[in-house]
Formats: sequence, C-alpha cells, structure tokens
Amino acid sequence: MKKKTENKKIPVGILGATGMIGRRFLSLLKNHPWFEVTVVAASRKSAGKKMGSLTIYSALDDIDIISKKCRLIFSAFDAEKDLIKKIENSYAEKGLPVVSNNSAHRWTSDVPMIIPEINPEHLDIISTQQKNRGWTSGFIVVKPNCSLQSYVPLLHTWKEFNPEKVIVSTYQAISGAGKTLETWSEMIDNVIPFIGEEEEKSEKEPAKILGEIKKDKFILENKLKISTNCIRIPVSDGHMAAINIKFRKKATKEKLIEALKNFKNPLDKLNLPSAPKSLITYFEEENRPQTRLDRDLGNGMGISVGRIRKDSVLDWKCVALSHNTIRGAAGGAILTAELLVKKGYIK
Repeated sequence: MKKKTENKKIPVGILGATGMIGRRFLSLLKNHPWFEVTVVAASRKSAGKKMGSLTIYSALDDIDIISKKCRLIFSAFDAEKDLIKKIENSYAEKGLPVVSNNSAHRWTSDVPMIIPEINPEHLDIISTQQKNRGWTSGFIVVKPNCSLQSYVPLLHTWKEFNPEKVIVSTYQAISGAGKTLETWSEMIDNVIPFIGEEEEKSEKEPAKILGEIKKDKFILENKLKISTNCIRIPVSDGHMAAINIKFRKKATKEKLIEALKNFKNPLDKLNLPSAPKSLITYFEEENRPQTRLDRDLGNGMGISVGRIRKDSVLDWKCVALSHNTIRGAAGGAILTAELLVKKGYIK
C-alpha cells in the first residue's frame, strides 16, 4: 500500500471571495504551489451559498469557524473602513496573518504597506505591531492602491537622480471599480474624469512606501511632491500612467533606461512563485506600452514603460502600464504573502 502524500500547502482563506478581486484571488491561487484555498467568506447575504466545492461563510459572523480552517487570510472584503479594520483585527487576534487589499489599515501607524520589490524591509515593523497589540502569530500587512503600481516602482528605480516633483495622469480600467463593460453601460464610448478618493491615495501613499523605518516608526518620504489626475476609461483591465518628472540630479535618457534595465530586484534570489522574471520592461517602440498587448507581461505581474523623452516644463516624461487586478490587487497580495513565507513570518 502506498503512503499517503502529506499536503504541505498552507491553507488560506479569502474574505470578499464573491467580488471581482476575490474571484481573481481564487483564479491565481487555483494551482499555487504554496497555498491552497480552504475557506471563502463574503457578506451575510452570500453566507451558506456555494463557490465550487466550498461553502461561503460570513466574514463578520463566522470568524471562529474561518480561523480554524486556514493559517493565512487574504482580505478583499468591501465595506466601510471602520468595519474592515474591525474584521481584519479580529482575524489577526485569532493568530492569523492578514494580507489585505483594502485601504482601511494603510495609514495605521504600525502596519506596513508593501510593494515587495521596493520595500521588503518594512516587514520589520511586524514585530512592533504584534508587541503593541499583544498578538503572537497574527499580524496585518497591506498592499497599496492599484493606481500607483506603475509609477512608484519607477520613482524607486530612479532614486539615484532624486525625484523631486511628479505629475501623473492615470487612465484606469473599469475592473478597478469591480465592473465590466457588460455590467457598466455608462462606460461604453465614455470617459469619466473622477474616481472617488483615488487621487488622494495616489498622491499620499508613495510617501509611506518610499519612506523608512526608524526606531519602530515610519519616516515618510516628504521631499517628493506628487500631483495626480485619475480618469476612468473604457478598457477591461490595465491602468496606464502618463508621468512627468523633475529630478534634483541631472539625468539622461540613456541613464534612465539603463537604471530600469539594471534594477536590482531584492526578490531575484528568493524564487517566489508569483514574482515576474523581470519587474520592468522598457519598450523602444513609440507606440508601446499598449493596454491590450502589454498588461499581461510577467503573468500580469510585470510593469511596462515606454516613451521616455524630454519634458518642456519639468525634466522627463514617459508612459507606464500595470495590470490593476493582478499586480495592483490579488497578485500583489499573493506575492507579498510569498515573501512573508520566505522571510519566516508565515510558518
């Protein structure tokens, strides 16, 4: 008789599993080598229904049941910020690491906001978070807003030139609102020049991501000034950004491209399943990147850049693109969880 093979995958739960990002989590985790979805949760109205072979639980009412079925929570629950904080805190109190796609805890003083390739050292504050709250194995980590995934990595890559002022216009897909063209007829043949809270998030969150931790506190990057316009456009997936930058140090086009190509990715030696082979791809063609052609680079985890050229008002300008529901949401959260496993925060 053959021995039963031990399942060594980490059992995970998804809060908000019925929404667009929750479903993206399910698709990305379907054959994941490290994680296995063992429990899904959503709002009370979905509780008791089925998602495949799994019964949907109430993210708020069934915390005890859910916490016994997994060892890691991915949070994509859609609710008021105070309720999201309450829910995520409850799971962390139960001893579960929570990797959140929500904005509720992004400015909580001891919660790191992570883009794994940029600020993995910010995970060091987890021990302070646990000490502050009396938690042992539980903690909360958040990922930043999807709108800034394409340009903050560039600012980090070009830090040797000291970016000083940045003007960004983002052209954002309708999936960022949890919609499709079939369900949002208003977007057909239309552009909407407003996305609630998006510009504020896009301007302020980079300060925490690009900052540093000193004496168990975040020191924000306040020298960099960012102004954004966030516009909804009728494409399914992919957020594009037109970026204008002023540097304190002189740069050339050749040096800017060289910095992108020579970016030293701290994840390169970690062999994380969701990490793209190349974080940033630079296109020489004048008509790239394009949303439909390039949003799926690196299985949707890559960032594409093109059209680096002189700017007549600031110094330089370019165009960048990232996949909003993969790199900007579920995929970014999964990559963060993989990093947490590799660094020993999730056993």
